Amino acid sequence: MFTTNPFAELSATIPSGLMQAYVILMILLVVGGTLYDVWHKGSAKYFFDNWNRTQDKGARPIGGGEVASLAVQTVAKDVLTSAEFCNRDRRIAHLLTMYGFILYLIATISLVFGGAEASSFMIFLWYVGALMVCGGGYWFWFFIRVDVAAEGHSPFRLVRADLFVLSLLGTVTFGILWGIGQSVGGSALTVIFLILYVIAATVLFGSVPWSKFAHMFFKPAAAFEKRVAKANGSAMNLPTLTRDDPEQQRRHSMELLRDAPMDMGLGIKREVPRHY
Repeated sequence: MFTTNPFAELSATIPSGLMQAYVILMILLVVGGTLYDVWHKGSAKYFFDNWNRTQDKGARPIGGGEVASLAVQTVAKDVLTSAEFCNRDRRIAHLLTMYGFILYLIATISLVFGGAEASSFMIFLWYVGALMVCGGGYWFWFFIRVDVAAEGHSPFRLVRADLFVLSLLGTVTFGILWGIGQSVGGSALTVIFLILYVIAATVLFGSVPWSKFAHMFFKPAAAFEKRVAKANGSAMNLPTLTRDDPEQQRRHSMELLRDAPMDMGLGIKREVPRHY
């Protein structure tokens, strides 16, 4: 299974040029869909307006070197390690899905354009990436999703916000099943898996304006802006005095609470919210 390029086998029926054109079309749909989403929702305008407000209201200016350092921190912590997730399981599931999807995309492009010449390592990566997405995605879908874990809804309850996750899981799941079918000689069931695979992939890459796909491009920008706002003192117009600030604790109007534990009142972080 891990040594057979399913796309090379498929080229006996469907021309390689057609498969390559499909991949290019999907890339264009992602680019076009993201640009449309930015224009339609005004995301870019909001980002730059908010950036200007942050600079105007900042308590101190930050230089280019510090901005570059904040950008590196954003990539290293918020992007590569998803440090914004406080929940350990949620973070692991996200990282599995993210890195699995990246491996899957790279391997797919390599297998489609490499054909019979594609390396066995890329075939292996294609399956590993898809299985990582399945592991992280299904773990999230059935056990971590807030409307399932915290609100008691059925995991089979669907809303439009689920479009990205479902189409992603459908793509890799049917892709694996189709690849296995191709490796054992193919059958009518293999053709069905191929059709479902193409449908799921088309929905995944073609529904960017209506799904959370573009979210992966906006999150790093928002995380970077948040770091800059914290560094220059503007704090995005939010109060800077917090309960975990010792100076704020000393200023508390109730003497009884001045020496209270710093985590007092944070019970929501100590208990899983399952009160449905």
